[in-house]
Amino acid sequence: MGVFTKIKTGWQRMFNNAGETLSEEYIGKNAPKRLRYGLYSSAIVLVLLVVLGIYWSNEPAPFSVYQPSNSGQPVVAGVTTTATLIGVVNILLDKPGGYLSNDLMPPAIWLDNVPNWEYGVLIQVRDLSKAMRESFSRSQSQSTEDYDLSLAEPRFNVDHVRWAAPWPEIEYAEGRNHLTGYAMRLADREVFDAQFYARADNLRYWLGTVEKRLGSLSQRLSASVGQRRINTDLAGAAGASQSTDSPQEIIVKTSWLKIDDVFYEARGTSWALVHFLKAIEIDFQDVLEKKNARASVQQIIRELEMTQHSIYSPIIVNGRGFGLLANHSLVMASYISRANAAIIDLRELLSKG
Repeated sequence: MGVFTKIKTGWQRMFNNAGETLSEEYIGKNAPKRLRYGLYSSAIVLVLLVVLGIYWSNEPAPFSVYQPSNSGQPVVAGVTTTATLIGVVNILLDKPGGYLSNDLMPPAIWLDNVPNWEYGVLIQVRDLSKAMRESFSRSQSQSTEDYDLSLAEPRFNVDHVRWAAPWPEIEYAEGRNHLTGYAMRLADREVFDAQFYARADNLRYWLGTVEKRLGSLSQRLSASVGQRRINTDLAGAAGASQSTDSPQEIIVKTSWLKIDDVFYEARGTSWALVHFLKAIEIDFQDVLEKKNARASVQQIIRELEMTQHSIYSPIIVNGRGFGLLANHSLVMASYISRANAAIIDLRELLSKG
């Protein structure tokens, strides 16, 4: 036993000495300078990337859409809405970190909240630019579409995560330039080839798209806890049919991997809509006053502004509906559902003579 004990002790000393030598040689003061500088540089770069990622993750602050005329004359109809759309695109492209949805380098590749926020904003930019091309700038269905708007709208529909040509940033910037050209012609009272028709039917057209977007977001947010829903796809539609049969009850649940994605998409959507609705309130002032609907628009804005409150949790919590922990998705769904219900009422009000 004594011989084995001596052998065991010898091996332990050898390994301990080897460990001390390796640690001193490769980690301690005796390490090669290149290795030490490399380790220090890597640590510093990692810290800087984390700090930069936190800075880039801050959502942009709202901006004022009220732009009084310098000449003292009334603002030309449509100028405020177009300028607001341009301002939203500017922030999308020029905020800290720039446009991040298609970045493949750190720290952008680690961030998913900002790209989802950007996607929510981009969807609203696409919808409003489409409404401006197809409805706001045309007096009737047989009217010729505006040249700049016909070039701007498709550029905003380039794939938002594409990292090769055509690059989204370049296409979105081109779309912004065409919107600027339209706004300049619109503001020039001696130019008649650019028009913005602030009519109730045009406003209803855009609000119908917004209604569907918010309705979808509300459903996806509410499904964070999962629930069984009755299939009402064909309810109230006599004689209607669908492509394939669906079960009478459907289990709807947003994957826990997608909960924060949907949440920040809703934040971006609401952020953009707050600005667009404030601009609409100015350009459609006469229509809203005549329909006694200005208060309805202001209430929609108020509901959407509630979605922009600061988040004091480091993560998006997904507690059960009546559980111990909060559920941020359900809170967001509550505000968006109320805004959506108000939009439905507003569209109904605008349809009346």
